[in-house]
Amino acid sequence: MDHPRKAMVSPDSALAADVFDQFCSASTLKTILGHFRHLCDILHIKPTNFPHFYPKLKAKLRSWKAQALWNKFDKRAAHKCYNRGKACPNTRVLVIGGGPCGLRSAIEAQLLGAKVVVMEKRDRMSRNNVLHLWPFVIQDLRALGAKKFFGKFCAGSIDHISIRQLQCILLKVALIFGVEFHEGVGFESLLEPPEDQSERIGWRAVTSPPDHPVSQYEFDVLIGADGRRNTLEGFKRKEFRGKLAIAITANFINRKTEAEARVEEISGVAFIFNQKFFKDLYEKTGIDLENIVYYKDETHYFVMTAKKHSLIDKGVILQDWGDTARLLSPDNVDKDALEQYAKEAADFSTNYNLPALEFAVNHYGQSDVAMFDFTSMYAAENASRVVDKRGHRLLMTLVGDSLLEPFWPTGSGCARGFLSSLDACWAVRGWGLGHNPLEVLAERESIYRILGQTTPENLQRDLASYTLDPVSRYPNLNSRCVLPVQVRGLYLSDSPGGVEALLAAPTLAQPEQPKKRRKRDTQVHPDTLLLWLKKQVALYDTVQILDMSTSFKDGLALCAIIHRYRPDLIDFHSLQPQDVAANNQLAFDILERELGIPPVMTGQEMEDCVVPDTLTMLSYLSQIYDTFRGEIPHIKHPKLEESDLVKEHDQNMVAMWNMKLRNLSATQRLSLLGRMPSPRERKHVRHSVTTPRTDTMQRRARKRRSDKASPQMDKDQRLLAEVKKSAMDPHFSGRVKNIE
Repeated sequence: MDHPRKAMVSPDSALAADVFDQFCSASTLKTILGHFRHLCDILHIKPTNFPHFYPKLKAKLRSWKAQALWNKFDKRAAHKCYNRGKACPNTRVLVIGGGPCGLRSAIEAQLLGAKVVVMEKRDRMSRNNVLHLWPFVIQDLRALGAKKFFGKFCAGSIDHISIRQLQCILLKVALIFGVEFHEGVGFESLLEPPEDQSERIGWRAVTSPPDHPVSQYEFDVLIGADGRRNTLEGFKRKEFRGKLAIAITANFINRKTEAEARVEEISGVAFIFNQKFFKDLYEKTGIDLENIVYYKDETHYFVMTAKKHSLIDKGVILQDWGDTARLLSPDNVDKDALEQYAKEAADFSTNYNLPALEFAVNHYGQSDVAMFDFTSMYAAENASRVVDKRGHRLLMTLVGDSLLEPFWPTGSGCARGFLSSLDACWAVRGWGLGHNPLEVLAERESIYRILGQTTPENLQRDLASYTLDPVSRYPNLNSRCVLPVQVRGLYLSDSPGGVEALLAAPTLAQPEQPKKRRKRDTQVHPDTLLLWLKKQVALYDTVQILDMSTSFKDGLALCAIIHRYRPDLIDFHSLQPQDVAANNQLAFDILERELGIPPVMTGQEMEDCVVPDTLTMLSYLSQIYDTFRGEIPHIKHPKLEESDLVKEHDQNMVAMWNMKLRNLSATQRLSLLGRMPSPRERKHVRHSVTTPRTDTMQRRARKRRSDKASPQMDKDQRLLAEVKKSAMDPHFSGRVKNIE
């Protein structure tokens, strides 16, 4: 009887599954991006819109870990508001900043079907500070598969996470959805569409470095998520000023020992609720605080509000100045005294139970301790605006700290940041569906008015029902409390009467189908097209374009243009100029199958004709121009070095053994130590292998071992007694460390 055979797993599939596992467990920006780019190369796919990328990745990647994630992602993508990833198919989004709020915005915009690019100035994720998470944020991250990427996410009663770990989780989700992420590139300013619109160039960004490929990307939605510095122009900010408040944050290395695990967290202690604690702290150390918080995460994270006189008395602040900026300037702060101040406060608040406090290292390679002023906090006067110039409309919106700076003792920063990201992408949805721009602005400002008042108690109680639709999150929401006429100042247009025309437009039921891409009125000018084509093949030595007929005869020019943007689709360097029909047919097939550009002839017809028809080629090449113009060319990134992989593997192994050892009982640990031979015993074992022993020698050896057993048993019993009393012998701790 014939039995059906299981489908054979191809070598590429097995390799892809292995790389995906490494991607899921990666813990640095470099390794996350490196593994994902390697995965895309293996599977021959390139990040793009959600409907065109995620299904391909899902079909080609069938590992058990991937299947668990697909179930969660499919459930999320099935929400009605995304319209199966087709709500914003013609929308192009640029996100400034790869922090938690920027990545959360990118994920939602990608699910809507938009083309999303994220630019991040840093080249690593190094922020150790810990964020408090509201219940809905925990629910939201779990629905995005956070536990699959970080097994300890909010286990038990834990309701916090480090910024670095949160960024890692969100970046992995964004990449799987098809978001393009570019590290080491900064946003300098917004570049308006040029006066000469012969090339129909829209909105772009001025980047640093200036020649980065992201500078070619054209977009119609810009999301500012670069924190309190907010590099987007046109957003006025209002200041909320209170009495002087000086905050200190400190991150200490968490070695994850048993002694550290026993220290309890401090979710928040304020002077008015525990005056005795703060008075005792002042009497014993001279440190005067208003409040203190301690979270145990990847680091031991402390954040406290210190009183000025205490900082001056302890020598942290060198000279008292009335101006806050001058008071806390680096040249007026003694860094060593600040470190000692933070250590003493951390030691006292944990009852001196944290052994050997040592500072973690920040992005600059220095001790991760900082002092800053939050006497004044800023909030943007408006959350969004629209600029319409030379026929190109741009929606700009802010999220996170760029929009509303949090008051850190309330722990509201991450939660309100996530809410602002969802609200912003709801506006992007209306923009992509072709709603009246003034209606989109008015609704966005209506929702922004209640953002600063949100608490875990006044949000909708059914956390599982939260979607992109703000009605699912805010009870009793009035999305029309701001009218279109009130936001006319947020719409800037160079077209006379443009705003009045929008105000006069009747308010109809909002369409649920995306707006169609506007058809080109005329073809691009031949000279403009020829100049663009020459630029595309400038780096290909074997290709030269002089005209739009004979230069495309051998098919290499078409293949080179495809390869510049989509090297995953074509192996250009294997092509031969004499294979005219094959080269052209390959290019025609790829352009039709992948990009929807119908061929104007077959490859054989191209070979048979003496000179390709200029008008036919002009029409065909214009479609290619429209498809690739404004896109980011492929960037060849260096592969991960062996040292990066080894370092990451070692860190994962240490973490795994730490987890296993923490789960062992004291008796099990002693038993494990008993099986470890000492150096003297190992030498004795090697001797026994090479030298045969007589029965008499064996009996003498047993007798010697029995004579020595009594002191060893006494020592083990003493160790076990000390373990039970939580007074671990230092030699024992050292031996456990050797096992790790």
